[in-house]
Amino acid sequence: MSMSRHAARAGVTLSAAGLLVLAGAGIASAHVSAHSPDQLVQGGDAEIVFRSPNESTHAAPMTKLQVDFPLNTPVSNADVEPVPGWSAKVTMTHLAKPVTMAKDTVTDAVGSIVWTADPGSAGVADGQFQEFPISTEGLPTNTTELVFTATQTYADGEVVNWNQPTPPGGAEPDNPAPSLTLAADTGATGSGAPGSTAAPAASSSDDTARWLGGIGIVLAAIALGFGAGAFVRGRKPGGPAPAGAAAASGANPDPGAGPGAGSGPGAGPASEADAGSREQASA
Repeated sequence: MSMSRHAARAGVTLSAAGLLVLAGAGIASAHVSAHSPDQLVQGGDAEIVFRSPNESTHAAPMTKLQVDFPLNTPVSNADVEPVPGWSAKVTMTHLAKPVTMAKDTVTDAVGSIVWTADPGSAGVADGQFQEFPISTEGLPTNTTELVFTATQTYADGEVVNWNQPTPPGGAEPDNPAPSLTLAADTGATGSGAPGSTAAPAASSSDDTARWLGGIGIVLAAIALGFGAGAFVRGRKPGGPAPAGAAAASGANPDPGAGPGAGSGPGAGPASEADAGSREQASA
């Protein structure tokens, strides 16, 4: 766990002694509970804080707290935040049957964490409580409720168990088990129905493709209209016919040749000779 992660959570740690006094009426109704300063989401990372009030019937100090973790909705790791005057031990358990989560398969999980008061420490005195924070990465994705069991041990040997589940919509039992509610992960890699996040993206892509296709058709039609107009304007009415067409029709390409002009190169001189012969005959 990074130093910045611990620093960000420093505001929720206890004072050096780590002991807070319970208000009078709250002592009787207090019990071991779990809460978090983070938003708890399936598959997410979080800090979990176990709050343990003194529940001794003889005003003896609490000297040990054991929290057992569920193995059917396993927590794969836990970092313990140091608590002054207390030592912590994390016990990992190899699962007889691996549990498949959204992103991985859990084969080893946190079985329990035990906090024990150091020798010479006063423990948790009557009328006080202690908080024990941990942090974990990758909350279970196969449940919306994480249920623990807790056991308190007191200096006079008394043991108090907190292991009774609270029925949905029912009254809280005398010794309720600490629990946390996990919100469903609604992200792209969440636990929602497959394709629930991909469908809107596909629909958006289809709409975009249709718009682009329509714009392309309009632009092509406009370009075709401009091209046809330019072609029509290029053919001016009454203009000279092409030279090839005149030659094919036998027309004289020389504009100076009038009607009746000869068809051969010697047409002009032959006409002058004929005129001279007619003059001599008259003489």
